[in-house]
Amino acid sequence: MVQAGDVRKLFLQAVFSRGVLSENLAKVLWKKCIEAVKAADEDVEVSYSNDPEIWDEFIESINISLNDLDFEFKSIQDELDGKKLFAMVNRKDDELAQLATDYNGVEITYFKAVVEQIILARNESFSVSSLAALREVSAGKEKINLTKSQAEILLGSFVANSWLLRSKRGRYSLSPRSLLELLPYIKSTYTDDIIECTICHEIVTKGIACKRDNCKARMHYHCFETYRRRHPTCPACSLNWPQNVTDNGLLPVGELAIRDGDDGSRQTRGSPDSDSDEEMEDEPSHTQTKSRQTQRSQAAKKTGKSRTVDSEEESEDKDGTDEKAEDLPPPKQRNTRR
Repeated sequence: MVQAGDVRKLFLQAVFSRGVLSENLAKVLWKKCIEAVKAADEDVEVSYSNDPEIWDEFIESINISLNDLDFEFKSIQDELDGKKLFAMVNRKDDELAQLATDYNGVEITYFKAVVEQIILARNESFSVSSLAALREVSAGKEKINLTKSQAEILLGSFVANSWLLRSKRGRYSLSPRSLLELLPYIKSTYTDDIIECTICHEIVTKGIACKRDNCKARMHYHCFETYRRRHPTCPACSLNWPQNVTDNGLLPVGELAIRDGDDGSRQTRGSPDSDSDEEMEDEPSHTQTKSRQTQRSQAAKKTGKSRTVDSEEESEDKDGTDEKAEDLPPPKQRNTRR
C-alpha cells in the first residue's frame, strides 16, 4: 500500500546514488518522488510546494528518519558562489567511511596525506601544488605503496569524483563535497589548524581576511558581501573595510595567498611555520647573504619565464568546470600569519 512516507524512501534512494546535489536538483528530486507516489495512488495526501518552510520541514523529516543510522542530509554553501549544496553525510569520523566505497586502504591513506598538506599549507593558502601532492607518496613516516604515476592517476580520480578541486595553476584544494562529507573527520583531526568564518562559523578555505595584524576575522566571499552591505568595518577590530572584495584592503584566504617557496618543504602538525623560519634568518652571515642574493636573482629570472608560460596556458584553457579560483580577486601582500 502506497503511503506519504514513501516519498522519503524514494528521495533517500535518489540522494544516496548521487553524492553532492545543488539545492535546485534536490528540490527537483523531491518533486519527482511526490509525482511517483501520486501516480501510484492519487488519494495519498502529499503535494509539492515552493514554500521554503515546507522544504525545510521535509529535510527535517528526512534527518529524523536517519538519526539512528548516524547519517544526516546536510547542506553547505559553496565557498565561492554561496549556492547551497546538499549531501548525505556519515556523522562517524573514524575511518573516512565516505571514501571506503570508492577507494582501498592505500588510496585512502594517500588521500588523507594530501588533505593534511592542504589543511596545514602555509599562509592560510589551503592548497598544494601537484609536485607537493605527489611528494606525499614517499615523504611521510610510512611510505605509501604507490608509484608517482599511480598517485597522479589517483589525484585525477579524486578530482573527477569531486573529492578535490584542481585549479588552472595545478593546485589542489578541498572541494564542497569534502567539506560536507568529511567535516567530522576534518574537525576532529585538525581542530587547531582549521579556521572558521566570523559570520557563519563554518570552515573557511577560500575567502578573505582582515588586513590588520593579529586580527582573527575571516570570511567566505558570500558572507563578506552580505555583511558589508550593512557594516563598514571589521567585526573583530573595527578597521575600515573596502566596499568590494576585489578592492585593496583585504587579504586572500586560499590559493591566492600562496607565496613563492611555500611548497618547498613538507608541513607536519606542530612544525614551525613560515614566520618562524623567517625569524631564524634575520641575521645571516656574509656568505649566506651573498648566496641568497644569487638564488633570488636566479629565482627572479625563472619566475619571469614561469609567468609567461602560465599566461600562455591560461589563455588557451577555456574550460571552467573546476577552475573557479580564476574568478577570485587578485592576491595582495599578506600580513604575518601562520
